[in-house]
Amino acid sequence: MNIQLFKEVANRYKVVFFDSYGVLRNYQGVYPGVREMLQSIEKDGIDYYVLTNDASRSPQQLAESFYTKGLPEITEDKIISSGMIAKDYLEHKINSGKVVYMGTEQSAHYIETVGLQTISISEVDLNDVEEISALVLLDDEGFDWNLDLTKAVNLLRKKSMPVIVANTDTTYPRSKEEVSIAVGGIADLLEPLSQKTFIRFGKPDSQIFNFAYMYVNGIKPIEKKEVLMVGDTLKTDIIGGNKFGIDTCLVLSGNVQAKNAELLIASTGIIPDYICSSVTT
Repeated sequence: MNIQLFKEVANRYKVVFFDSYGVLRNYQGVYPGVREMLQSIEKDGIDYYVLTNDASRSPQQLAESFYTKGLPEITEDKIISSGMIAKDYLEHKINSGKVVYMGTEQSAHYIETVGLQTISISEVDLNDVEEISALVLLDDEGFDWNLDLTKAVNLLRKKSMPVIVANTDTTYPRSKEEVSIAVGGIADLLEPLSQKTFIRFGKPDSQIFNFAYMYVNGIKPIEKKEVLMVGDTLKTDIIGGNKFGIDTCLVLSGNVQAKNAELLIASTGIIPDYICSSVTT
């Protein structure tokens, strides 16, 4: 396994997309040296963005979180989230009615900014669903798992409507040893129970990569060969970038550890263009 220095890899590109968790930070905070790395590649004329499946908070709130963790370089305009794709879908496909959301009030930002009326799943009256036009899964918190998951299933049995999943991740790390069920995992539970087909946004779907690519092209013209996707997960970051046609770099600071990397790559057939220990080495 050929492990390369990240700085040498990054210098071959004009734009770098970073996944957040496992690449720039973990449950303990920002990895040491990340800020210096971002300052260095920016000095070299390389633009960078955080490409994340996190739809629990707005880009502004995500930027504020990075700021409090010591990364003021990651401003709101540097963040491209799957919630932005869900927002775009709602803006163009849902014209009226109430949109039910599962998540915190913070996560409802993506619905409210397109002028749609929101209602939390916990506040839904199953005897009055006529005005409800869509259900959006945004976050794994902010509702009663027992009562409100059951309510969501019955809502979908009572009325046909699009169901938007703003984060395809099935789990996320709580600590070095433990994970929690993420929005994608909730969707995997509800979808067969409701006998519906959900609309999912986020990595590895090519739509988020296309959205990010067009976003950057709105700032300056680039070609796919000038873009690098950096991630810690083969089945989201790496395969998503591969399918979209941009180069990919697997870092061994998150989900994939050095001792398992060769086996996982061989068993999945998902091959990154580069492998680095981390973005700081």
